[in-house]
Amino acid sequence: MEASQRHSHSFVPALGFDWLTPLYDPLVRLALREDEVKQRLVDQSRIAPGMSVLDLGCGTGTLTLLVKRSHPTARVVGLDVDPQILEIARGKIAAAGVDIELRRGTVEEADFVPASFDRVVTSLVLHHMTSEEKLAALRAVREVLYPDGELHVADFGPPANPLMWLVSLPVRFFDGSDRVGGNLSGQLPAIMREAGFAEVEERGSVMTPFGTLTFWSAKGKR
Repeated sequence: MEASQRHSHSFVPALGFDWLTPLYDPLVRLALREDEVKQRLVDQSRIAPGMSVLDLGCGTGTLTLLVKRSHPTARVVGLDVDPQILEIARGKIAAAGVDIELRRGTVEEADFVPASFDRVVTSLVLHHMTSEEKLAALRAVREVLYPDGELHVADFGPPANPLMWLVSLPVRFFDGSDRVGGNLSGQLPAIMREAGFAEVEERGSVMTPFGTLTFWSAKGKR
């Protein structure tokens, strides 16, 4: 069933269905090596003191909080389209007692000032989008980055072996093959370049029970 048939809204919830959202944190933590993946993404991003960082598709705020805790002087903003998952993020941020701004919406409609972020990080978000949606979102990301800003991504990539292809089948079901298929077929770097990014690089991968997670980086200026 296509995402548009499963939901009354245009986005795909974190686990494909709204009723699964409360299970997102424990499932991702156990099945997708969340602590390792998100710490690696933060380390890869090389965030300096005082930088502005956008967590695109922040979900329940795990990565957003990790960025802030690792870099207390950074301005950190979390952005997500899902109101239910943002409520979870707000609770976690309030409990942590840190200064993080949360916004609801897509990066295209968020009304950020152009060239206002040093880094954009995003984890397990782009595979929820069709190729056209990925391109539009990445073009908007490039607009909100400083000319020397960087994009850092952790998401599903091409299966590393036949086992990784097999275990990726549930992801195809939950998110729709028209969405995650671009990731699994290796199209994401080309979409980044089409969106205007330079120096698009694969930075490694890890195998998980749901498929191969790949890390990429890209520069905002050609």
